[in-house]
Amino acid sequence: MSRAEQPSRRTVLAVAVAAAVAGSAGPANAAGNAIDAASDEAAAGQVDNRAWTTYSDWRGGTAKGTRAVAGSRPGVVIGTPAGTTAYPDPHTGTTATWEYAIWTGPVHKLAVPSTEVIASWNAHTPAGTWIQIELKGTYSDGTATPWYVMGRWAAGDGDIKRTSVDDQTDGKSTIWTDTFAIDDPSTGLRLASYRLRLTLYRKPGAKNTPTVWRLDAMGSDVPDRFTVPASTPGLARELIVPRYSQEIHVGQYPEYDNGGEAWCSPTSSQMIIEYWGGRLTAEQLAWVDPSYADPQVCHAARYTYDYQYAGCGNWPFNAAYAATFKDLQGVVTRLGSLTDLETLIAAGIPAITSQSFLKEELTGAGYGTSGHLMTVIGFTAEGDVIANDPASPSDAEVRRVYQRREWENIWLRTKRYNAGGKVVSGTGGVCYLYFPACPTPRQREALAAVGVR
Repeated sequence: MSRAEQPSRRTVLAVAVAAAVAGSAGPANAAGNAIDAASDEAAAGQVDNRAWTTYSDWRGGTAKGTRAVAGSRPGVVIGTPAGTTAYPDPHTGTTATWEYAIWTGPVHKLAVPSTEVIASWNAHTPAGTWIQIELKGTYSDGTATPWYVMGRWAAGDGDIKRTSVDDQTDGKSTIWTDTFAIDDPSTGLRLASYRLRLTLYRKPGAKNTPTVWRLDAMGSDVPDRFTVPASTPGLARELIVPRYSQEIHVGQYPEYDNGGEAWCSPTSSQMIIEYWGGRLTAEQLAWVDPSYADPQVCHAARYTYDYQYAGCGNWPFNAAYAATFKDLQGVVTRLGSLTDLETLIAAGIPAITSQSFLKEELTGAGYGTSGHLMTVIGFTAEGDVIANDPASPSDAEVRRVYQRREWENIWLRTKRYNAGGKVVSGTGGVCYLYFPACPTPRQREALAAVGVR
């Protein structure tokens, strides 16, 4: 996202839109109605995280042409395809025929009846394959949503153009790029339960298959607030994370959201990926102009780009990109305080956080933004936030220290005033967490403490 003060998709979450439900790329699936009996506990009373990651999880879904695979990283793959379907790619203007198979998860009853839900996933999509992720829910009034497309995704861009889907609404809820949102939370309407559906695609007659290792959904009901309570500092530690500036890429590859000026999300993602040891090969980077510094940032922008949103700031697409690196997982969630971030940092896990603010609200930033990603890498002895802020003039200037109270408030609030004095939305503690496929016991404990497994 750009660091300029301009409208973002988060600003319009509360705007009512005309009812128009987009169609699915795949056939409907008449799956059973089994209730998920192993739901996770709610985090902090405002967030419900549920993840499907184990062989038992994948066996527990309803299969139509898919099969579960065991091993060190269990997943779901195409077994015997259920059929073929045509997909007209709106971003290439071409229509292709694909074999498909469907996995539908059990109904998950939300411990926190939610105003928003964000799905995320980790998958391997070799050439000639891609996946679609959908959500269908039941409201607190007993009525049901349609099947909403939460993303059409491939790691590459040679088969389809990865995309969110606009114009999905039923008059009660709407999909805003990567987020399911109740249109008017003040009515008391909430999403009470949901199920997720995966459709796996490959070229007809092919033997390769997508593999989905992880599927998450984060439901939340964060109350409207302009300010949040202050947390008490509890940790002084700094993680050594690579530093990359988005600003040195201004004007590069403008086809990916106008170049580096808007690349805060992929730049932040690449920093954390490399912290965990993820590296791109010379072959993978061969397409980048050799005169450009930090070519891996250009690569991250290209492979997180959402062709419908026309930007690199799709939250689940960034998490999915991180998980294309060996032995990494990526999740989108919400945290409740800086204490949660301290818990993660103590276990060696940095976080990518989303926030919006006026220039005068964050001392030392030097800019205002309607939506910006940065990485939290530690805390000073005074409790202030140490962040790698990609909106910096150079790599050397990326490390910043921001005042704890200012930073906590701009990250956790859900309402704020923009430069014109209008009330607009804040992100309410959204963050991306990238961590090893096999976390250490301490890392696992820290993740569980913030509601992620």
